Amino acid sequence: MKKTICFDFGNTRLKAAVFIDENFTEEIILPDDKTANIEKLLEQHQPQNTILSSVINHNEDIENLLTQKTTFHKLSHFTKTNFTTPVGKPETIGADRLALSAAAVRFYPGKNNLVISLGSCITYNFINQYNQFLGGSISPGMDMRFKAMQLFTAKLPEVKKDWNFPLIGYDTKTNMQSGVIAGMCFEIDGFINAYAVKYGNFNAVLTGGDTSYFAGQLKNKIFADPYFLFKGLYALSETNNG
Repeated sequence: MKKTICFDFGNTRLKAAVFIDENFTEEIILPDDKTANIEKLLEQHQPQNTILSSVINHNEDIENLLTQKTTFHKLSHFTKTNFTTPVGKPETIGADRLALSAAAVRFYPGKNNLVISLGSCITYNFINQYNQFLGGSISPGMDMRFKAMQLFTAKLPEVKKDWNFPLIGYDTKTNMQSGVIAGMCFEIDGFINAYAVKYGNFNAVLTGGDTSYFAGQLKNKIFADPYFLFKGLYALSETNNG
């Protein structure tokens, strides 16, 4: 029995996932990136392998700790992958997008895959049937949209998400909720439609914290997996950690 811990340091949250062999067992939310918290996690689970995907300026002492205690890999453009990146500057590809692409190739091989990740930003990641990551799109995520309307206007309030919103808003709050949340649904469906028209043998995957809600609102058929990024990290750990 082999344990692997996959760390995902995003703009909003720091998370970790525990795998036993290739099976995802649990997600852990980390309060911060202090080495004491990471060391406690390692003592509790005793992993053989670890991998880190980070899009923030994290505490670099963590990397030294993981190297000392486990077989460790830091995700970067030097990472060995199960796909190619024939783009202008592969070193500019975010670590999270590399992991999502790896998961697409591992779980949906031979498909034209569009992986849509709901986070601080929405990323649209296209991996064709020849296992090439060609890029995609990035747009503001839900919290960013709400905050932008409050920040860049004089009178609009800061509004939080509420899934029980009307299509036709009846006050400022519900107008903003409809514009942001319904707007995201229309955007995601629009991208899926555009890709489906251009590419045959097409598959769409939705992932991220709000996957369960948006999956139920979209008109298109998709595969929903909130832990898809972690599964990609595990696949990359296996490739790079032996």
